Amino acid sequence: MKNRDINTTLSLESYLGKFIKVKIDRPLASRHPEHGFVYCLNYGFIPDTVSGDGEEIDAYVVGEFEAVEAYEGYVVAVIKRKNDVEDKLVVCKEKEKYSKEQIAALVEFQERFFEMEIQMLQN
Repeated sequence: MKNRDINTTLSLESYLGKFIKVKIDRPLASRHPEHGFVYCLNYGFIPDTVSGDGEEIDAYVVGEFEAVEAYEGYVVAVIKRKNDVEDKLVVCKEKEKYSKEQIAALVEFQERFFEMEIQMLQN
């Protein structure tokens, strides 16, 4: 395991509104390696972090319509999974472009398998 800034007590909500860098490991239109569904958006992680599953914190990228290898933007939402140990961030170039309902529709391709709640700065 590589050296990581392990601060698991840091709540994902503390990322809301912050500008971050995401490394994309599942680009737009790629297929999930185990479950076979197609990613309808770019999906990646924040390097040197640790999430509830012991891996890096995952992030959905919204508002980018080309497959990318990396992305920089603002954390506009946190997806809190009620029946899983791993929550997700939602990142976008614009802070207030999407509503909770729009984000829910954009991430449904994967989040439909979980009971979740979306938290945003402008609740």
